[in-house]
Amino acid sequence: METKNRLSYSELVKSQLAYFNTNVTKDVNFRIKQLKKFSSVLKANEKLLDEAIYKDFKKSSFENYLTELSLVYHEINLAVKNLKKWSKKKKVATSMAMIPGSSYIIPEPLGVTLTIGAWNYPFQLSLAPVVAALAAGNTAIIKPSELALNSSNAMAKIINENFADEYLHVVEGGVKETTELLKQKFDKIFYTGSVGVGKIIMRAASEHLTPVTLELGGKSPAFVFNDTKLKIAAKRLVWAKFLNGGQTCVAPDYLLVEKGIKQKLISEIEKQIIEILGTNPKDSEAFVRIINPRHYNRILQLIDTKKICLGGESDEADLYIAPTVMDNVTFDDKVMEEEIFGPILPIIEFDDLDWAISMVKNRPKPLALYVFTSSSKKVDKIFHEISFGGGAVNDAVVQLANSNLPFGGVGNSGMGNYHGKAGFDTFSHTKSIYNHSTLIELPVKYTPYTNWKKQLLQKMIE
Repeated sequence: METKNRLSYSELVKSQLAYFNTNVTKDVNFRIKQLKKFSSVLKANEKLLDEAIYKDFKKSSFENYLTELSLVYHEINLAVKNLKKWSKKKKVATSMAMIPGSSYIIPEPLGVTLTIGAWNYPFQLSLAPVVAALAAGNTAIIKPSELALNSSNAMAKIINENFADEYLHVVEGGVKETTELLKQKFDKIFYTGSVGVGKIIMRAASEHLTPVTLELGGKSPAFVFNDTKLKIAAKRLVWAKFLNGGQTCVAPDYLLVEKGIKQKLISEIEKQIIEILGTNPKDSEAFVRIINPRHYNRILQLIDTKKICLGGESDEADLYIAPTVMDNVTFDDKVMEEEIFGPILPIIEFDDLDWAISMVKNRPKPLALYVFTSSSKKVDKIFHEISFGGGAVNDAVVQLANSNLPFGGVGNSGMGNYHGKAGFDTFSHTKSIYNHSTLIELPVKYTPYTNWKKQLLQKMIE
């Protein structure tokens, strides 16, 4: 355990459980006050957060706000605005067989929560789930990824100095620390990361029957049809693919391009790379670096140099891999074996949509899917036949900015979702209550069981 922690993991979890059991966090006004404080603390320390993420990725202050902090602020503001409504007791209909009486549901917090964040968006993916956890009335422990070390340090400093351990606390460390944390009994675990680690999280959670939300990944395809506006499609694809150096879980992983437009699309992609990132992306403030040497080498091994049509340059000392496009790719190529999570864009050509759909369906369900077309029929066909977490038409990645759209995967790409009200629900239990009137007691459910009672029940229930 890192020396910064004043409490052992067991003591920390016990202190949070004891604090939760005081019922303080269940008060809606308390939650709103803490969320506003959370926002103020982040605002006051934006410079520290900017400096930390630049050290980890060479990510600019602008991009840190655009892709990280703004989404956290938005989640906080949305929760503050709607929390009283979300937390209210809600009446529901009562069946005829249960009259006289009333029914309602009460959202209640789960208790002590653990959020294990991912390194690729260290602030957004660690803090946005915690906003939901606090909004729902829980206590929270955050375990940021150790790979984005400076960002992890910054979060630990500003949160642990401003919040009581028993309410909100950051635990730093690597595999050893995470393994020890997972031995504790939590009431909810929220994990963002890889499929492999997701399975480890789920196994550990099963020991305590702890519910989990897993935000994982996968190879997210983008269909590009000949009836789309290629210039706009190329611009949006380039931005989405190479954002954060390609290290985005919902980035378009590969393109399925309708036959006949491939060369025009490649030409437009080349123009847009220059327009967005310049003639030398290495010098662009909008192109971040690969997180570490291990991922740098992993990504390079996915590139078939014979199939590069754009980019391909790299600099190990700077952990830089240029925006790279690969042409004439097949599903048998190495680059199609795993999620790329880097600045490589493979292109696969198709002339039979059913074939293309079947190739996607024969693989693990993707976290995201994108369709670039002017045909609603093609969109409907793809969305009807392919299972995936979420997506967009004629754009990519930006669906995450709408908190009214629950974000989450399906199958290997994850389970459960969050953002906005969905996040509040993820960290809540819906308590169902039936209030039976004492004014009258009908004899239908009691013996003797007669035929007329059965007939009456059939009319009331069926």
